[in-house]
Amino acid sequence: VQLQASGGGLVQAGGSLRLSCAASGRTFNSDNMGWFRQTPGKEREFVAAIRWNDGNEYYADSVKGRFFISGDFAENTAYLQMNSLKAEDTAVYYCALGEVVTTRSDEYPYWGQGTQVTVSS
Repeated sequence: VQLQASGGGLVQAGGSLRLSCAASGRTFNSDNMGWFRQTPGKEREFVAAIRWNDGNEYYADSVKGRFFISGDFAENTAYLQMNSLKAEDTAVYYCALGEVVTTRSDEYPYWGQGTQVTVSS
């Protein structure tokens, strides 16, 4: 299984970015795609997840109403639309694939390479 994350960059506070994560290597009907983020010296933090088989979405409280996860299931690609970005959203963002929808990073066996998001205040 391979996950390819893209879409990070530098944006001003209040701006938007859309991250993409393309998955390949097997059938993903029963899997779930999650997004996590990490800053230096901190644990990887859950951001959002989407359940592949019914499209249900899950969000961390810190991003609810600002971030939106979606999936193109035919293309095995998930997206994270990030709006109203804040300086505290600055982090390396990772996509992950797992069989269980969970906020725990150790429950996801497959990870993308990470993409840097920097929000300037």
